[in-house]
Amino acid sequence: MGRNATGRKVLVTGATGYIGGRLVPRLLDAGYDVRVLVRDAGRLADVPWAADVEVSVGDLDRFETLASAFDGVEVLYYLVHSMGAKHSSGQLGFEATERRAATNVATAAKAANIRRIVYLGGLHPDGELSPHLRSRAEVGRILLESGVPTVALQAGVVIGSGSTSFEMVRHLTDVLPYMPAPRWVRNFIQPIAVRDVLYYLVACAELPDEVNRTFDIGGPDVLRYGQMMNGYAVEAGLHQRPIAPLPVLTPWLASQWVNLVTPIPRALAVPIIASLQYDCVVHEHDIEKYIPDPDGGLTGYRRAVRLALDKMKAGEVETSWQDSAVRGAPSDPLPSDPNWSGHTVFTDVRERHTSAAPGDVWRVIEGIGGQNGWYSFPLAWALRGWADKVVGGVGLRRGRRNPDHLAAGDALDFWRVEDINRGSSLRLRAEMKVPGSAWLEMSVTPDGDGSLYRQRAVFFPKGLSGRLYWFSILPFHGIIFNGMANEITETAVTQGSTRREQADASAAA
Repeated sequence: MGRNATGRKVLVTGATGYIGGRLVPRLLDAGYDVRVLVRDAGRLADVPWAADVEVSVGDLDRFETLASAFDGVEVLYYLVHSMGAKHSSGQLGFEATERRAATNVATAAKAANIRRIVYLGGLHPDGELSPHLRSRAEVGRILLESGVPTVALQAGVVIGSGSTSFEMVRHLTDVLPYMPAPRWVRNFIQPIAVRDVLYYLVACAELPDEVNRTFDIGGPDVLRYGQMMNGYAVEAGLHQRPIAPLPVLTPWLASQWVNLVTPIPRALAVPIIASLQYDCVVHEHDIEKYIPDPDGGLTGYRRAVRLALDKMKAGEVETSWQDSAVRGAPSDPLPSDPNWSGHTVFTDVRERHTSAAPGDVWRVIEGIGGQNGWYSFPLAWALRGWADKVVGGVGLRRGRRNPDHLAAGDALDFWRVEDINRGSSLRLRAEMKVPGSAWLEMSVTPDGDGSLYRQRAVFFPKGLSGRLYWFSILPFHGIIFNGMANEITETAVTQGSTRREQADASAAA
């Protein structure tokens, strides 16, 4: 490194996102004093590096919250991106949101005498751009003109376990034996491994102060999108997929198709598909004048896929696209019960006394969702997930990042882990499309020689549609929620008994 990083303070925005969540521990390993700016400190409760960073609560969209977060910072990482949903006015609101946030950061960074800004944007061609790429380019321009030396890295498709682009390639290739595809499958793309993106981001903190420019970054391979899909197929042990480009598949239709056959929700699929209408390749590699290639060189596409698959098999996915907040989903935590007074709220409460030990019940609670399902009426859950995908929601196939453990902020099918007290309670906030706000709580407490399992669904309706929605699904609650409580406690008894028998057999041996 050009300077001694020890004790030098850096600020990471977007630390709960895919790139930011991986960058923070690498900055710590490099010796930096790391501060993170988040809107909800609770989302960092279970990350392994939480105790090693300073947490500042604020919002890039609210200028008044930035001064204290920026104070004493030398290097600021701008890793926040809004993916586009439309405002009620019909205008693409995410562009205005990103412009306002970038302007706030530029002004606050200059006032705080920050030495450098490092921004991660996207590769883009000259000429007309999709709204997503146009917005990223504009954010870079605002930061470069801030008066604070800025490096705007422009990366193409990022390949790593849990990245949106990798997951889209993976699911399309896994699901479809034959690929009717848009014409953009013939476009050229220069993917880059997430490890190389992180390498460049860390190194950018030490660039000379006079460097104020964009840099294109990409891996060593230039491929057509169709070649990327079949490269994945080879690494995953699948037959290569015949691909037929169809001129009738417009970006809008293609994004609906991706929304339906992959876990990627429409809100993320639309900007990604729109960006793929162009060749996305590196036009210059000037960064090598300042930052040498990593040891062993840049990572090729096939190796990046192989590394991602290995991480997934080992259950070592650091961060995922699932970590991204879902636009339009409720973001406020469940208010305390006394605050419900005077408000319309619907609840469904179930309790079960069971002979299973609290630890056995908790294992079932924490393992819920994903491959394990929801322990009642799987067809109803599947239909609800499908209906959510049809209207542009996240659907039920988002799954979970770790098969055994949950952490605050984790995505769990069409829920988000809002609060977890390991061993006793789990609260999930709904991110499916509903006319209101919904939560599901599960808890276990000791009860004599066994346990008391308690389950509560809470729904705050929005207007008449919210009330009609609740009453329309009320007949199914007896089947779904009652069956769920029964099956969870019965599974806890069975699994607990099996574990004890295995332990006894192992001890006897």
